[in-house]
Amino acid sequence: MSNSLFRKKSLTKILQDAREGVADAHGSSGLKKVLNVRDLTLMGVAAVIGAGIFSTIGQAAYNGGPGVIFLFILTAVTCGFTALCYAEFASRVPVAGSAYTYSYVTFGELAAWIIGWALILEYSIGNIVVAISWSSYFNNVLEGMNIHLPAWLTTDFQTAKAQFEHVTSTGGAVDTLAWTTAPLLGSWRVIMNIPAFLIVVIITIVAYIGIRESKRSANAMVGLKIVVLLVVIAIGVFHINTDNWTPFLPNQFEGVLKGVSAVFFAYIGFDAISTTAEESANPQRDMPRAMIYSLIICTLIYVVITLVITGMVNYSEFNHVSDPLAYVFDQLNMEKVGYVISISAVVAATSVILVFQIGQPRIWMSMSRDGLLPKRFAKVHPKYQTPGFSTIVTGFIVAIPSLFVESGIVTDLTSIGTLFAFVLVCGGVLLLPKVDKSTKKFNLPYINGQFIIPVLFIIFCYFFRKKINLDVFDHEHILFMIFIVLGAVISVLTFIKRYSLIPVLGMLCCLYLMIEIPVKSWLVFFAWMGGGLIVYFLYGYWKSKLAPQRP
Repeated sequence: MSNSLFRKKSLTKILQDAREGVADAHGSSGLKKVLNVRDLTLMGVAAVIGAGIFSTIGQAAYNGGPGVIFLFILTAVTCGFTALCYAEFASRVPVAGSAYTYSYVTFGELAAWIIGWALILEYSIGNIVVAISWSSYFNNVLEGMNIHLPAWLTTDFQTAKAQFEHVTSTGGAVDTLAWTTAPLLGSWRVIMNIPAFLIVVIITIVAYIGIRESKRSANAMVGLKIVVLLVVIAIGVFHINTDNWTPFLPNQFEGVLKGVSAVFFAYIGFDAISTTAEESANPQRDMPRAMIYSLIICTLIYVVITLVITGMVNYSEFNHVSDPLAYVFDQLNMEKVGYVISISAVVAATSVILVFQIGQPRIWMSMSRDGLLPKRFAKVHPKYQTPGFSTIVTGFIVAIPSLFVESGIVTDLTSIGTLFAFVLVCGGVLLLPKVDKSTKKFNLPYINGQFIIPVLFIIFCYFFRKKINLDVFDHEHILFMIFIVLGAVISVLTFIKRYSLIPVLGMLCCLYLMIEIPVKSWLVFFAWMGGGLIVYFLYGYWKSKLAPQRP
């Protein structure tokens, strides 16, 4: 059984299944190849520039001051390492499925299932967070138009209850209308987030109708929000007070690192491009370019926006500010500009929901082709040429919880699932067989990490030597020590086997970001993955196309 858990699918077989499997096994046509490098780049920008830049950037700036731009750059470099690894896979395996398919080639079936299950956290569960954020911005826009929805229809039960209990115990000024005005169903207060539910339903319909329509919608939304961000920069640059940039690192680099979760969440999504490989006209050439282009564009926007807003308003004012871009203009009595920004935030979040609702069904489609999920998940709609059933299921999984779930409990979970996928992608590149580079349109540069990685690891241990303490056993310290052990093992293997520098750096950087996530989220992550393993051993292991055929 141990051998069958790591059974691998060959590159040749995967490419053959992509060309023939859908039509032959499911009696439907393939996916439309309509995406070019511009479409893919804009799709990447659509996925990355969303709720993050309009919300989490404020708290990150409060912790790190203007110097938080260094964290954006470091995170971009980390994502850049991963993007190059994704690009290497995409050039060899130009099919839908993203990290799931790549892991099937390199690590085997069990690892592929685990990463496919983890990607649900990035796409579906992550989209719940974005939908809730969209609802908040949308409600603010309606308020500006003097349209007032009932408070109990714009939030979740736990948030409303927490706000009411906070006011009751402390006498604070938090709005409690959602709790006090909610209708009763017996003894239960009816509180639900209707706008979040409706936007997911609408976007799911768009994703179901077709990739061409989704492409047009995403491109239009990306264009609009980039224009708005450029307007923010153009206006804000004339209101910068350079005194606000002093000190540039008010809380030293430790303060900058406090924003790791917030900043990384702002980058989640660039890998969604890889899920549309089969709808790309020239995936081997265009997908690597699109990943890198979108990452560069987003980083430049993040850095400039951060410098502008921390120049307009002192970093110390951003504590618990959920709408920092609108906030800075409100502080300068430019409320109309702030209102336009709120509208842009709605558009930005909409584009993220769209891209993720496109990505998740295509991962399930790939898993179904391999027999790990029922055949219906791989069925392509004969008219719209999209994975129809998978798209509908994704809509239900995102829409229903968005009515009731509190966003805070799934944000860190999304980050863990994403980073976990990134680690396996970077590690998987090291296991790919060598091929003739002349046959590929993208080649990951080989830089011998034999000496560089061990030296960098020793330098890291020197600067963090105070945390390497075997007498401390709190959860955060245990995670750090696990990273040190893994880092040491990876450094030794790199020295012995002369691994390529870029994927190894990608693995180490992602592993470090993972240990910065709170321990309670790790416990939920392990429970989630445990549930996934149960599903695999009850269904996928026996139904896999690589499973031995019973007589």
